[in-house]
Amino acid sequence: MTVKPPRTAVLLDRDGVVNRERGEHTWRVEDFELLPDVAQALKELDTSGTPVAIITNQSGIGLGLHRAAELEEVHRYLHDRLADSGASMPLTLHCPHHPTNGKCLCRKPGHLLVERALALLQAVAAGSVFIGDRQRDVDAATAAGVQGVLVVSNEPLIPVLQRLKRI
Repeated sequence: MTVKPPRTAVLLDRDGVVNRERGEHTWRVEDFELLPDVAQALKELDTSGTPVAIITNQSGIGLGLHRAAELEEVHRYLHDRLADSGASMPLTLHCPHHPTNGKCLCRKPGHLLVERALALLQAVAAGSVFIGDRQRDVDAATAAGVQGVLVVSNEPLIPVLQRLKRI
C-alpha cells in the first residue's frame, strides 16, 4: 500500500504579487495589469499538480468605492488573460470588509481565508506557502500554520517560486 504525501498549496496575495500594485484600489479592468511572469508561473504550478489560490483584501467594497460585481469582472478578465497563456485560473477568495466597519476574521492578517483556501484545495498547512507583499500576508499565513513569504511588490514570481523549490 502506497501512502501519498500530504498535498501542499501555493497561496498568493493578489495586488503586488499577481497584478501590479498601484498604491490604490484596483477594481476596474482598465487598471488591472497582470505581472509579466505570473501566467507562466501558474502554468508551471498547474503542470506540477500544485494547487493555487489567490487571497485578497478588497476593502473598496466595504468602503462603497465599488461593488462585488466589479471585482468579479476584474477576476473574469484575469481568468481570460491566464487562459490566453495556457494557465488556469486559481481559486480566488476575497475579503470585502474595511476595518472601520468592524473586525472580521477574513481580512488579512486574519487567517480565515487562508484556512478556507486550504480546505477547498484539500491541502495541508504544513509545507504550504503564502507569498505576499505585505506583513499582513505573512501574519495571516503564520496564524494558519503556513509558511509566509514576504516579497517586494511587483517582484517577478518565477524566481520566488524557484527559490522555494516550487517550480
